[in-house]
Amino acid sequence: MGDVEADADMDAVQRRLMFEDECILVDENDQVVGHDTKYNCHLMERIESLNLLHRAFSVFLFNSKYELLLQQRSATKVTFPLVWTNTCCSHPLYRESELIEENALGVRNAAQRKLLDELGIPAEHVPVDQFTPLGRMLYKAPSDGKWGEHELDYLLFIVRDVNVNPNPDEVADIKYVNQEQLKELLRKADAGEEGLKLSPWFRLVVDNFLFKWWDHVEKGTIQEAADMKTIHKLT
Repeated sequence: MGDVEADADMDAVQRRLMFEDECILVDENDQVVGHDTKYNCHLMERIESLNLLHRAFSVFLFNSKYELLLQQRSATKVTFPLVWTNTCCSHPLYRESELIEENALGVRNAAQRKLLDELGIPAEHVPVDQFTPLGRMLYKAPSDGKWGEHELDYLLFIVRDVNVNPNPDEVADIKYVNQEQLKELLRKADAGEEGLKLSPWFRLVVDNFLFKWWDHVEKGTIQEAADMKTIHKLT
């Protein structure tokens, strides 16, 4: 466990998760090829040398007014601390309930688990059958010189009014935004105002999919937008 000692300055909660959580390794066609620790999966050196690619998900939760819940990642997060992003972003783990391929059930189970872990949203508020998997994207993004992401990311939408009680180990702040408020957030991030930063995966979804999918959410036609056959390779 020399790696743990080498990262003694890492937040204790985040360090534990880095070594306890086993991510699902996949190839570029989303076929499972193994598993490895969250720690190894996020080291850029290993990502580059071994081409480690892991399965992930990004949840976009809207309330009944069709406002999107955003979170600011906590300052203690190992990758991309204090950036603003979509409702919840994490990984299905290498466990039976989260490896189920049919209708992305394993990923939806993981999303329900992490919405509770990160935002305190009770499982009954976000039933797994209410998540709509809309698409998959593959991207790579360094966070700093050491850490980064290389993910095959499932994009999950859900419309529910929920109780939110953020976990400070995971989340620094939250806010609901409508489309115009998000566009203003993007403008500020692009202009470097208020030190505002957005996660790279959120920005990829915004630039490629989000607003047209959001229109479908408001019209109640979200199923028409779903395409789970294509894996979008984005940079």
